Amino acid sequence: MGKPIKTATSRWIKSKADEHAADNGHYFDEEAAARVVKFFEEYLRHTKGEWAGQRFLLMSKRTNLPANVMKYMGGTATWQKEMLQQLFGWKRRDGSRRFRETYEQIARKNGKSETCAGEAAYGAFGDNEPSADVYCAATDREQAAIVYDACKSMVQTSPELNRYAKCFRRTISIEKTKSSIKVLSADAPSKHGFNSHFNIIDELHAHRTRELYDILKTGTSARRQPLTIIITTAGYDQESICFEKYTYAKKILNNTIYDDAFYALIFEPGEGDDWSDPITWAKANPNLGVCKKFEYMLDAFRTARENPAEENTFRRLELNQWVQQFSRWINLDLWDAQGGKINEIELLGRPCYGGLDLASVSDLCAWILVFKNDDESIDILPRFWCPKRRLYAQNNKYRDQYQTWARDGYLTATDGDAVDYGFIKKQIIEDASRFNLQSFNVDRLFQGYDLAMQLADELGQERVLTMGMGFISFATPMKEFEKLLLNKKIRHGGHPVLRWMADNVAVRTDPAGNLKPDKENSQGKIDGIVALIMAIDRLSRQPLVQQSIYETRGVIRL
Repeated sequence: MGKPIKTATSRWIKSKADEHAADNGHYFDEEAAARVVKFFEEYLRHTKGEWAGQRFLLMSKRTNLPANVMKYMGGTATWQKEMLQQLFGWKRRDGSRRFRETYEQIARKNGKSETCAGEAAYGAFGDNEPSADVYCAATDREQAAIVYDACKSMVQTSPELNRYAKCFRRTISIEKTKSSIKVLSADAPSKHGFNSHFNIIDELHAHRTRELYDILKTGTSARRQPLTIIITTAGYDQESICFEKYTYAKKILNNTIYDDAFYALIFEPGEGDDWSDPITWAKANPNLGVCKKFEYMLDAFRTARENPAEENTFRRLELNQWVQQFSRWINLDLWDAQGGKINEIELLGRPCYGGLDLASVSDLCAWILVFKNDDESIDILPRFWCPKRRLYAQNNKYRDQYQTWARDGYLTATDGDAVDYGFIKKQIIEDASRFNLQSFNVDRLFQGYDLAMQLADELGQERVLTMGMGFISFATPMKEFEKLLLNKKIRHGGHPVLRWMADNVAVRTDPAGNLKPDKENSQGKIDGIVALIMAIDRLSRQPLVQQSIYETRGVIRL
């Protein structure tokens, strides 16, 4: 196993990149390197956690690590000190700072924001730049405020800095030097006309466009030694500005290209490293055993190991790996262990909640009922339909399965090329009376609008409700399903169609970690699982009131 991938430069001239820089007249200024370290350790204090109020010492002892991990990492974390020395110590021939941009990709909870808050303070107070404008930027104002608020707290708790500063909600003003530190977000109405000395761009992976980066970078053109600092964890979108910068930084780290003005710092596992190995965790987490606890990593890994949907999130946030945005979701062994037996007779008269997914009238349609038990477990009753022609279609690679399921009574085939909604309507009305149907969800944009209106007329508009198909709608019921599955609180009767779909389903994750089913990237049909999540949404939302089908479609019920 190699050491963590860190930086293309080092304090002393020993890498190819530094040799190249030296050939161009760049040199390492010991006094400048010591100056930034002194600023951090004498003037700044930590703002959060167990070190809040303590001086910002740049060498921290590790604790509570397994012996092999401690041996691999060393007993002291020094990366922040080394980074600052290199970033501010290297100079050009004319004495100005060598680096004009830095890309720092580090797993979460390793002190990135605190370090950047200190760098923002140094840019405004310690860099000897008249009218130094420093911007703490991110994709939205709330994210941008994370670094700014930490910086403001550092300034306010430093007698040496606070005497020169006036701190406001979104601006720190230094009257003596006409300098400032401000918050800026991508959603600001106007972001042009900047003349920035320092830019701190937080979580670049969450930026949907490159606009904010481009505006801030070009806004440094009039400065003598500007610096744009990008901090981020790994992301998903390989068409993004963040992945572009990541790829560029990797080329510098690999000595594929030379850019004397670009400083690259990436902590990530090597290709092929075992994600379950604590040594792999150490490669992505330079502050493991300092501000990031080993016990936290162990708990996060166990959760991801038991729940495949969490694996990509663990890899991205905790191991700092670029991953696909979708991943297989359900552990089939865990699913199979909760088959049980469903007896419809025993369910008669019991309150239940439903989900109806009519995603494809030419293929499978799903109607799922869930019943809650006294022990907080649920019983699942699935219904599936497809057109009879689909059973024998040459372009249906699952036709043998469909035929077997239809023969065994797990799939109802209706005449024609499209599902006959009359069958579905009849079954839902029958289920509503037999099982005491409380309410059910339908897709807000689904194809069977007329069917939903008919059902609302038959069953009452308060029982036919709509559900969006985005992250916001699915986040809560997806987590509820995961909890039920992990706690073995599901009984599905071993229904083969639903089992097939459980094995197929992939999920997509947004930057906040919310999940939703991903039909496009699933390895087969997943309509039954989608309908199940929709039913769990109804169950978990009781007794909350949602919009009826009439309200969402603009139809007035008389």
